[in-house]
Amino acid sequence: MAREIVTIECTEARKEGKSPSRYTTTRNKKLQTEKIQLKKYNPALRRHTVHREIK
Repeated sequence: MAREIVTIECTEARKEGKSPSRYTTTRNKKLQTEKIQLKKYNPALRRHTVHREIK
């Protein structure tokens, strides 16, 4: 299978001392070899922030 399930986590929440939000998504392992970076909503911060792929 080329698609894998990955977890993305907020990068700004830990700096502010709040709980990071996490989302799950899929990516194509063959076409996208680098880590995913998306803007998603963080309910703890009440704004859209950058979320990066974690292990």
